[in-house]
Amino acid sequence: MKRLFTGLTDVGLLRSVNQDAYYIDVDGRFFVVADGMGGHAGGQEASRLATQAIQAHLLDYWESAESSRALLEGAFFKANQAILADQRRHPERSDMGTTAVAIIFRDEQPCCAHIGDSRLYRLRGAKLEQITEDHTWVARAMKIGEITPDQARVHPWRHVLSQCLGREDLHQIDVQALSVQGGDRLLLCSDGLTEELSDQLIASHLKSIRACDRAAIALIDAAKNHGGRDNITVVIVAIDSLQHRDS
Repeated sequence: MKRLFTGLTDVGLLRSVNQDAYYIDVDGRFFVVADGMGGHAGGQEASRLATQAIQAHLLDYWESAESSRALLEGAFFKANQAILADQRRHPERSDMGTTAVAIIFRDEQPCCAHIGDSRLYRLRGAKLEQITEDHTWVARAMKIGEITPDQARVHPWRHVLSQCLGREDLHQIDVQALSVQGGDRLLLCSDGLTEELSDQLIASHLKSIRACDRAAIALIDAAKNHGGRDNITVVIVAIDSLQHRDS
């Protein structure tokens, strides 16, 4: 199936530096979004290092015999090692880290991997589904019933990550097979989008605007209109079909 795609990032309304990064393979084989943290220089460097390391590893081993799951795991661990090496060379950036989310279309069934609170969504028909599960304190508390989704949206600890790239104790990457079919639209995004827009608003924009580039602009504009307190990055991948064509 043909894939149509676009990516867009914006510094937002309150930040002076964009610590987000994204990468789109020119052939549409893989897509990455990262959201750095650790001060202006640290956050920028962490997300840049992560996207570059993931890209390089995927390209180097794309034709290898290893599974797509193993390929993605290796790419994320390579990114973690790149950030740790930079921390050792530059102690002033020792607290830097980054979230990341990626999709690869390599075998018959695509795979996705993530760490932190950058998300992957799938819009199928009228239903928007969050595919990834945030690695945050509030996500865990919500899962075990300690807080409600409404409480999670305003909780003071909602940005506290339980996992990220740039940690010595990183031993596992969440990787899963991803089901796609004609007409699906996939959204990779940083929390600068989801902090400002509810899932209902995100779904509304994706459903009402079929062209990927226009939908990306509309989502970022909407996030800025709702506050724009953080950097905002979106990558949209549309799985084309005769019944669902971009226009």
